[in-house]
Amino acid sequence: MLRHPLPPFTHETAIEKVRLAEDGWNSRDAARVTQAYSDDSIWRNRNVFLRGHDEIEAFLSGKWDKERQYRLIKELWAFSGNRIAVRYAYEWHDADGQWWRSYGNENWEFDEDGRMRERHASLNDLQISETDRLAHWAAPR
Repeated sequence: MLRHPLPPFTHETAIEKVRLAEDGWNSRDAARVTQAYSDDSIWRNRNVFLRGHDEIEAFLSGKWDKERQYRLIKELWAFSGNRIAVRYAYEWHDADGQWWRSYGNENWEFDEDGRMRERHASLNDLQISETDRLAHWAAPR
């Protein structure tokens, strides 16, 4: 299965890949998002280490159960060949209604078919008030 755009990336195709990832994650559809990763994709997300579609989909399902009204913005940081680095921020609230803004960086490496084979994410959470929110667009679901 090809996931365009394919590496090696140009500035334009790297930005397109970032936008596609942003759109996918904002869907909060774990099954859909998981398809963008290779079958044996390796992840580090904070202190969680994952491998393969089953672990990734379960992780994302749990993430979006906890992180309610999730809204994400990604920005291209750098790219070369089959690698892209992004920085991002997203907002969400927990089951108690407390809002959070999470800031982070990700390093991505892609297979020739355009699916991500490695994802390394480092991020931090900042407690915010609802009035401090910046991401207000309508969320799916």
